[in-house]
Amino acid sequence: MAQVSASSSIQLTAAPEKVLAALADYETVRPRILSDHYRDYRVISGGQGDGTIVHWLLQATEKRVRDVQAKVTVSGSTITETDANSSLVTTWSVVPNGTGSTVVTLTQWKGAGGIGGFFEKTFAPIGLRKIQQQVLENLKNTVD
Repeated sequence: MAQVSASSSIQLTAAPEKVLAALADYETVRPRILSDHYRDYRVISGGQGDGTIVHWLLQATEKRVRDVQAKVTVSGSTITETDANSSLVTTWSVVPNGTGSTVVTLTQWKGAGGIGGFFEKTFAPIGLRKIQQQVLENLKNTVD
């Protein structure tokens, strides 16, 4: 099994505190910034930051759907979403950048082995970065 990862970032004019609060708001902000790749999004418990549990289906490709139930932890300026159904972990880091902020999102998981794993490690990050970038652009349109 190989580690597979995809990362994207964006610079925002909004202050880091505002961006972090928006990203940690799973009740109102998150549903608005998710791309069309996310379906059946719902908050299971919590809704604001640490301890929140959320569910969604991620339609990564036409044939590939991930059923994600993420538990949210917040530590400083980093939000971590850990999937109970797989090895998938996504982090959202918000750092100051001049008068604004930079958001970096990183998604990692243990991929398949063999030839299937080779293709997953090669192509999955490309598609996931496109999805991440759409979500980050939606975040920018929401907080800037």
